[in-house]
Amino acid sequence: MIDKVEVPGMEYYSPAERIGELLKEQFVKDPHFYFFSPDETTSNKFAAVFDTEKRAWGKLYKREDDLPESPDGRIIEMLSENVLFSVMTGHIMNGEQAMLGSYEAFLPIITAQLLQHIKFIKQSKQIKWRAPLPAINLLSTSTCWRQDHNGFTHQSPALISTLLSVPSNLVNCIFPVDDVAAEEAFYYMLASRDVVNLTTFNKIKMPRFIDSHHAKFLFDNGGASLYKFASDDNPDFIFTAAGDIATRETIEAIKILRQDMPGLRLRFVGINALSYRAIGTTENKLSQKKFDELFTTDRPIIANFHGYPVALESILENYAAARRLRVHGFYEEGSTTTPFEMLRRNACSRYDLAMDVAKVLGRGTLAKKYEHILKENHLHAVRYGEDLIK
Repeated sequence: MIDKVEVPGMEYYSPAERIGELLKEQFVKDPHFYFFSPDETTSNKFAAVFDTEKRAWGKLYKREDDLPESPDGRIIEMLSENVLFSVMTGHIMNGEQAMLGSYEAFLPIITAQLLQHIKFIKQSKQIKWRAPLPAINLLSTSTCWRQDHNGFTHQSPALISTLLSVPSNLVNCIFPVDDVAAEEAFYYMLASRDVVNLTTFNKIKMPRFIDSHHAKFLFDNGGASLYKFASDDNPDFIFTAAGDIATRETIEAIKILRQDMPGLRLRFVGINALSYRAIGTTENKLSQKKFDELFTTDRPIIANFHGYPVALESILENYAAARRLRVHGFYEEGSTTTPFEMLRRNACSRYDLAMDVAKVLGRGTLAKKYEHILKENHLHAVRYGEDLIK
């Protein structure tokens, strides 16, 4: 429980490592809990689970094996997302809790199985004698924005778009902004019934922005909220973001604009969850009235999204006129390159966002300044394999 964040954005923690600690605690609390992973439990920073539970292993144990193994271990690793999902679904249909963690690029492998399970949930809710089942909970890490040594083959937020397009209202796509929000998302997933939860976060250390009260507020109040430390009253522009890296870049863009255009009034609204045609979760969607309070009824909205921009754009258009929107996101541009270069290639960096404002206001010289900074980072990254901008 984090009661207060003294200076938002100054301390850095790994959301994935926090989830690993919570998984470890869940193994102790619930003797029937299982965790499924293709083979990336450690690389995805969930390794804390091995402090309290063993990996299922049917072969003879070898001394060179570096992880605790047992025939009755409840950490199931197998390089087949399809098999793991099938086994996990059987466990859940027995009324027991489980989670599956994987690289974001590989989770779409189970898309057809997820869609079939959603159909099952929809039908089972119509049968009185069927009790609600624990949610299908997917932990999506090693995301498209931080591939480092893996490259273009490991970049795909496609499952987000697919699940948000299913007209069942049985799916939540959750985007915790930091480790504190990731903890609240974990508890939300465990408490969920008869839904599919896809929670996407990074394994690298990310800035901590919000406290536990704010994180809980997001789930209880439509999945979006004002970040006061980054916001002015009576704003000229509204910034919003869904996703940890997308949020970090957006808040950095606000800092840049405040330095370059001191009189400009800006607001940041963080988005924590999306569901079918709405901001928020399936049972707690953001109302039009609340949207208008947060986003105003007429100010330009600049959005930055973890996934494909059309997925968020189609949701925002249910609340606001399309002419107000400028939505950034992953445009399927990538390589084995530096982190900031990934953002530049997809026009999701802090300078790309700031450029939107400069162009709207007719500040051509300022827009060219931002373009030059992006070009300089590109040339440096190509030459030295590292970013100028951290």
